This record gives sequence, structure tokens and C-alpha cells, in this order.
Amino acid sequence: MYKIFNTPVLRKALLAVNCFLMASMVSCNTLSIATKEAKYSSYLFAYFTGNSQKEEAIHFALSTDGYNYQALNNNQPIIDSKVISSSGGIRDPHILRGADGKTFYMVVTDMVSAKGWSSNRAMILMKSTDLINWTSTVVNIPQTYPKEFGDVKRVWAPQTIYDKETKQYMVYWSMLGDKGPDIIYYAYANKDFTALATTPKQLFYSPSNSACIDGDIVFNEGKYHLFFKNESSGGGIRQAVSDKLTEGYVQQEGFFDQTDEAVEGSGIFKLIDSDEYILMYDMYMKGKYQFTKTKDFQHFSVVDNAISMNFHPRHGTVIRITEKEKQALIKKWGSK
Repeated sequence: MYKIFNTPVLRKALLAVNCFLMASMVSCNTLSIATKEAKYSSYLFAYFTGNSQKEEAIHFALSTDGYNYQALNNNQPIIDSKVISSSGGIRDPHILRGADGKTFYMVVTDMVSAKGWSSNRAMILMKSTDLINWTSTVVNIPQTYPKEFGDVKRVWAPQTIYDKETKQYMVYWSMLGDKGPDIIYYAYANKDFTALATTPKQLFYSPSNSACIDGDIVFNEGKYHLFFKNESSGGGIRQAVSDKLTEGYVQQEGFFDQTDEAVEGSGIFKLIDSDEYILMYDMYMKGKYQFTKTKDFQHFSVVDNAISMNFHPRHGTVIRITEKEKQALIKKWGSK
């Protein structure tokens, strides 16, 4: 029996299996350590604060529970809008953790509202590896695509999502041309996240031919859920659902905000160690934010009584962050 198993070929095979098992153990241990290091403990809220030019800037706030937020940097901008924008102001910051877990992407509307609600033509693409230092590029849509979108009057509320199929970052936003209404488009960013690499295509068009703005996509249980503001029937937050990221969105019945007040800028995020999500939106005429909670993306309960902020945000987004990332942000900007 010993002679049968003690052959050169078999010894090499056993050695290869042993090496594979050892490598797998190392890989698993490394993965376990990486997962432990990447444990989310807090939330980062990116927002702007109002319609004056000094308020049209990126602000950050932190929370440990997703309900109670403290502004960083004494609620002053963390980036000078004049440095990164073509208009002198920014609105609607959307922040995303990249697929690699360590790169961050932020896209914002390049706009000063004092110049008019149909005055902006650009968005800004931003990238960071530490949430503190950001590179930025202005993308002017009519200048970049004069043939296809030379008549664009406004470029609003860009957001980014990772496309697992193409392994690219997809940017989506609403645009208004001469013929209207506002339609949600998408394009893929280039590898460096400094430009759009594809010509924008329509992502969603309202069945009622009304304006669709402020799109926000989240993937849950095999479906892509697109929340957006729709101007039909008085306006509010609606939802469209698809099996695919870039097509096939079917608008669901009814509105998903829980108020009769005017709303915009919805953002949805998952609570840490929970199957619950928070859907929040800007009650812009009231100067307030409303937070709602859901498990099934159909039923939303208001949780405003649990929410506190030492600032007044406008249209922003929230991501989960680690303790290390939180401490780095506090070290840089402190809390209010």
C-alpha cells in the first residue's frame, strides 16, 4: 500500500493540495481580518444648507446610530465651492463608497440658484481615498455632447452606483431640454472618474409626461429600486422597480413620502446590522427633513421623533463608515 501512494506524481499532487489548503486558510484569515476592520460603526451625512451662494456648498455630519447627527467643521463647508465648480456653488451632494471598499465617489450639481432654476449645465465628479482630500472635474453636458444635448437647460442631482455587470460606475441625473419635461439619464464614468465615457441615455421617463428629478437607486433582494421626485398629481416621492440597473423600470402605484408637504431630494440607506432602511427627504418649503423607516420598500413609517440634528440640511445622502474613518474625519474637522 505504501508503494502505491508513495509515487512521485502522487507526492506532487498531495503537495499541491496541501499548498492550496494553506493558501485558502491564509486567504480566509485575511478576508476575516479585512471584514473585521471594515465593520461599519457610524454614518456620514453629506448635504448643503440653503439657497444663498455661501450655503451652496458641501457639508459633512456624523451619526453613530443613523438618527442623531452632529455637524463637522462647525457646520461650515468642507470644500470651497468656488474651487471645484464652474458656477461658484454646488447643490445635492451624493456620496458613495466604491466597490473596493476604500475609494469614495461624490457627485454634485454645479449650480448657484440665484442665477435661476434653469441656469446650470454641469455636474462635478469627485473622488477620494480618505473622505478628506478630493479631486474634482467639471462635466458640462452641452459642451461635451453639443449634438445630442446642446439644448439642455439644467443638469440636476447626479448620483453614482456601481454596475456589477459592466464593473463600471454609472452616473445618473435629470436633464431638461427645450421640449421638456425633466428626464432621468445615465452614463458610465471613465476609469479615473474624471469624465463621462459614454453618451447619456434615458434611464426613466414619467408615464404621465411630468418632470422626474432627484433619482436615487438602491439594490435590494434582486431588484433595483429607483426613488425619485415626480411632479404629477401635486408632486412627491415615487418609486420605479426593475430587474436591471439600466432599463425596465416600472413605476409603482402611489407616492412613498409620508407628508402632504412639498418634498424633494430623497435618499435611502441601510441601517448597520439591520434589515431596515431609512428613506429620508427634504421638506424644502418647511426647512425640515423627514426620516421614514422600511423593511419591504412598500410600507414606510415616520421616525421623526427619533431624529436630531444640530444643523438644517438640504438634499443630501448618507453612507456607513468605519470607526477609523470617523476618527479621521473628527481629527480633520472636529464636530460642532
